[in-house]
Amino acid sequence: MLSALLSAAVWGSGDFSGGLASRRGNQYQVLVIVTLSGTLLLLALTLLLREPLPTGAPAFLAAAAGLAGGIGIVFLYRGLSIDRAATVAPVAAVVTGAVPVLYGSLSQGLPNPWQMAGFALALAGIFLVSRSPEAERAKDGNLRQGLVLAVCAGLGFGGFFVLLPATAPGQLFAPLLIARLASLVMALVLLAVARQPLPRVTAHPIAIVAGLLDSGGNLFYALAKQSTRLDVAAVLSSLYPAATVLLAWIILKERVARVQWAGAACCLAAVALIAV
Repeated sequence: MLSALLSAAVWGSGDFSGGLASRRGNQYQVLVIVTLSGTLLLLALTLLLREPLPTGAPAFLAAAAGLAGGIGIVFLYRGLSIDRAATVAPVAAVVTGAVPVLYGSLSQGLPNPWQMAGFALALAGIFLVSRSPEAERAKDGNLRQGLVLAVCAGLGFGGFFVLLPATAPGQLFAPLLIARLASLVMALVLLAVARQPLPRVTAHPIAIVAGLLDSGGNLFYALAKQSTRLDVAAVLSSLYPAATVLLAWIILKERVARVQWAGAACCLAAVALIAV
């Protein structure tokens, strides 16, 4: 459980850093830097520890996980680009957590009742904490389109949780490296489609930090999958929006709505129930 909670904290910090970088530069260029810095970190760790690269099914699943995460980014960015953040962000976050819960229930059986209650409370908390203060005032121009994009984004991110293979003995960083390489390819494709030039790596230093944190979150999630059920690890890791909102409140002095505080309380209660 601790690894999953650390994953949420590190992922949330990475999203906060990436958001700051995106305010100062093109989002697709920032995405390439974020993905590249994470790739280089995992490559260095893989070489340093002389981990063998996975082959066969584990390698395929790792690449598929990376692509699923990249596809999730495509739909998320599309939703944000049409000013549907109030719909896309919270719904995508809930779907992200719901996918591994459904898969885990089918593949591993239902968890105990307390954990089931914790899952439900966590999903509610994720939805609430992801709501922006402006969400209540947002006008619904095309609600259906926003919901479709949100569900597709959540399925992509949830697919990453499910597809990332369980690490074999002696293989921790190498599967994550393959997943990150697949995500890097996706980021470069997005950059090409957007007709943006390749960014200078030093142009957005905070994006480098975001990439390192994102890969760190992946690492903690991989460790969590080794020690607990998939759905438990994924739901706890999906609490990352709480860390992002908390950092925005502390560092940027952004207003946190009451509904977001309620969501944070739900998340804390969910952790206690899942731990039972």
